[in-house]
Amino acid sequence: MPNELTQIADFTQLFVNDTALIDTRAPIEFEQGAFPYTTSLPLMSDSERELIGTCYKNKGQSQAIALGHELVQGKVKQARLDAWLEFIKNNPNGALYCFRGGLRSQITQEWIYEASGINYPRIKGGYKALRRFLIDETDRIMKSVTPIVIGGQTGCGKTLLLDQLKDTIDLEGLANHRGSAFGNTTTPQPTQINFENSLAIELIKKQNHSHLVFEDEGSNVGTVHIPQCVQDKTSQVELILLEASVKERLKVSMDAYVINMQQDFLAQDSVNGFDNFANYWLKSLEKIQKRLGLERYQAILKLVNRALERYKNQGEADGFYPVVEELLVGYYDPMYDYQIQKKMDRVVFKGNANEVLAYLTERSIG
Repeated sequence: MPNELTQIADFTQLFVNDTALIDTRAPIEFEQGAFPYTTSLPLMSDSERELIGTCYKNKGQSQAIALGHELVQGKVKQARLDAWLEFIKNNPNGALYCFRGGLRSQITQEWIYEASGINYPRIKGGYKALRRFLIDETDRIMKSVTPIVIGGQTGCGKTLLLDQLKDTIDLEGLANHRGSAFGNTTTPQPTQINFENSLAIELIKKQNHSHLVFEDEGSNVGTVHIPQCVQDKTSQVELILLEASVKERLKVSMDAYVINMQQDFLAQDSVNGFDNFANYWLKSLEKIQKRLGLERYQAILKLVNRALERYKNQGEADGFYPVVEELLVGYYDPMYDYQIQKKMDRVVFKGNANEVLAYLTERSIG
């Protein structure tokens, strides 16, 4: 075996190249947060890790290592080794890590080398170093880039506009949430750590763009919190307002929150899909019950139940039009008007989607 198996310290290239990574930490650690393009192939199970941790506290490192070798041997060891070698075959340019780049990744690296002769690199400093790097990079890049923020009323098509641009950081896409009470998708949001990691990687990949376009957001997108350095910078920069008629906003909102949502729920679960879609609408409406007031909430709830029944029995979604219009005009617009008044001094341009795109092109942003 070489004196020292390879370690990787250039983290930027890892993330720019979407390098496939083996996470050798226990499953419970992986669930709390990991990185994109990472596969959980642990050296130890959760229960094994717990036993070894207890042994380490009570009897010291050498006893804990001995226990580890005792627990992970024979068929158990072979099964884990086979999984690593299969991953390496499919990802020859990847790397592996544990929590601090210490024993777990070293042992994994050594076993791989002994079994195959492959010197598969490990991350210097492990997960902890990668995580620290991403937090620091987010802070550094946000200080150096020039953001431009796109605002506009609910349903005006901000996300559709961002989709047409390259120089964007799509916070809602990274958070898997549309940023309102109705913003859930059919799949869960990432953990806070995973959201922050993905955001940092996007910033690293796009840090050389002269400007980066963000959507106007609050401090949270659903359950995830936008890092303070991003909030601070985007709350002070130029603001472009995307404008659309109520008719256009109705069409965008019907597509996003009704038609596409129902299709997504059915694609995910053909048996219970419609019930899940109905539940999504009822729960989302419930979130804003207090703000609507009881009387208004009950009136909209009646319309929603009627619309759901019609959609389910006749396959017609138009029962949702009055619901969506009432929410857009009666609920979201007054809140938007109140918030935007505080930001008017930052507005540099207003226009429809084509006009905004032309304006950004003129400024070589896009």
